[in-house]
Amino acid sequence: MNYSDNNRHAGAFPELSPDVVLNLVEAALDISCSNICRPLNSYINRVFELEAADGRGMVVKFYRPGRWSKTALQDEHDFLLELDQLEIPVIPPVKLRNGETLGKYENLYFSIFLRCGGRSYDEFNEDQWMEIGRLLGRCHATGGVHPSRDRVTMHPRKSTKEQVQYILKSGLIQQEAEIKNFSSICSELISEISPLFEGTLISRIHGDCHFSNIIYRPGESFFLIDFDDMVMGPPIQDLWMLLPGTPKESLLEIDFFLEGYETFHHFDKRTFRLVEPLRAMRFIHYIAWLTHQYLADGSAPIVPGFASNEYWKTEIADLKDQLKRIRKTSDSLAGMF
Repeated sequence: MNYSDNNRHAGAFPELSPDVVLNLVEAALDISCSNICRPLNSYINRVFELEAADGRGMVVKFYRPGRWSKTALQDEHDFLLELDQLEIPVIPPVKLRNGETLGKYENLYFSIFLRCGGRSYDEFNEDQWMEIGRLLGRCHATGGVHPSRDRVTMHPRKSTKEQVQYILKSGLIQQEAEIKNFSSICSELISEISPLFEGTLISRIHGDCHFSNIIYRPGESFFLIDFDDMVMGPPIQDLWMLLPGTPKESLLEIDFFLEGYETFHHFDKRTFRLVEPLRAMRFIHYIAWLTHQYLADGSAPIVPGFASNEYWKTEIADLKDQLKRIRKTSDSLAGMF
């Protein structure tokens, strides 16, 4: 997400009726569609399932205005096209009749994907951990070929600092005590974890790699989907949310994952020390994500009570607890990886 001042008050979506959606897709691809136009769940974008007249299933995604620049969206598409060219299982955007992958309607960019059904897992067996390792190893090897042009750099002094500033400038923290406490704990966290990122290689990664963004297609393989949050970041970011516990509690899963991963790409084991710092950064990222939605739509229904004084007290307490966990975990991981 771009947290520049120019995007602080992005507007809500314009009206997207079925007629508008169908006409846009038919014109963009020079095809005919059936009357199917089903909205799909998405908290940030607007997504619809369609069907071409020949029966092909499609998904059209309208990106929230102000969230990404055109260049940042193209970075995502280019990465997907590179991965697809290497037969790495992802869902690339469909090229429109003009040869581009991004269309535009009013102030909205949109893209079209072929529908790809599959199932998610809540946990992996040993063979699946190796398969996931191979999948992410191939993705990261490709991601390291060149940097993105306009994607967020995941670093405490970069992305997290910008997110904290965005939250504080939003005006959603209204009590002076909570403003001071939130600013203080975030500053302390950033100062504490930033040295741990020194010397860490960053490259193009998925950025939001959790179980819901990995689907299995019987007879094929695991597919990595939804690259909306693609960033320039440390590869460990695409592993830690999949682990069943802390790195110390997940040694068996890590061994199988690395066996698959290092078939294609080197993994810096020292970056396991970043798991708890990255968890803290995700707390702040999620608050900023909700703040963006609240400012755009006037609400954040996914979290009842968001932006209330009680909400901020709870988040501040959670961040303080996470800082204690970081300090404790840093010592316990010493020498393990």
